[in-house]
Amino acid sequence: MSYVINNGPRPVAPATRERVLAAIKELGYRPDRVAQAMASRRTDLIGMIVPDSRQPFFGEMAHAVEQAAAERGKMVLVGNTDYVADREVHYLRAFLGMRVSGLILVSHGLNDLAANEIEAWDARVVLLHERPEAIDDVAVVTDDLGGATLATRHLLEHGYDYVACLGGTADTPSVGDPVSDHVEGWRRAMREAGKTTEGRLFEAPYNRYDAYTVALELLAGPDRPPAIFCSTDDQAIGVLRAARELRIDVPGELAVAGFDDVKEAGLTDPPLTTIASDRSAMARAAVDLVLDDSLRVAGSRRERLKLFPSRLVVRQSCGCA
Repeated sequence: MSYVINNGPRPVAPATRERVLAAIKELGYRPDRVAQAMASRRTDLIGMIVPDSRQPFFGEMAHAVEQAAAERGKMVLVGNTDYVADREVHYLRAFLGMRVSGLILVSHGLNDLAANEIEAWDARVVLLHERPEAIDDVAVVTDDLGGATLATRHLLEHGYDYVACLGGTADTPSVGDPVSDHVEGWRRAMREAGKTTEGRLFEAPYNRYDAYTVALELLAGPDRPPAIFCSTDDQAIGVLRAARELRIDVPGELAVAGFDDVKEAGLTDPPLTTIASDRSAMARAAVDLVLDDSLRVAGSRRERLKLFPSRLVVRQSCGCA
């Protein structure tokens, strides 16, 4: 019966398969997934830990992972850390204790405790979107540095005197975090253009609501920048809202660009110029890696870091017609 239900590992004659399927239907048999997991020490589950699935980027990424996992016959459990390190460790322990097939982790500055937890469980973990310095493991990332440089260059090419930047918060890791790479990409483009970055980097939470509050103060002040590169689209959406409230014309009086190309970026007023990556391809790569047994073999030559390119999506908020 198990060969029919699991479609292998050995072939079953068609006539035998039909008799087994008929018996299963008559008896109302359902496989006991718990018993199977205990026997194999692995479930059909993939754990995924994200900072905040309410933010469109993480919600869209989690959905892409779920679709990719379904193609491989797996289900996904999602946990939100709310950017709290202890909560990340909590979900690591919980999911690994469930004997998930693997874990996809979008970490916010993975700490030593979490890294030790992964090592103690000898777990298959794929880092997605971020590659914290605390761990050197399998990762799927996008070219955050290059994408931010591209967006800032594009704004400068419009002839603006300079481009300000909404970065992260004081808690944003300086290494291994996408937002820190976005800030560095902005700095690189400004240096290349001979522009100073002094006094032009502003801290802002990643979500649109708090970024809106920061933008209200920045745009209402005497030194309003002519253009702003935002480290996330959510921040950029908050800036656009603040500009509208202050009756500042975008892009006539203020140019704005973001990063992530969430679906809402094309629906803002004006539509948001931003940086995109292939989230579906990244999700499939992460699922493939987390289920790849060869990566557990010492000295495996399989590619352990997959870097996906960023591309500029030009809309109207930057000043392009």
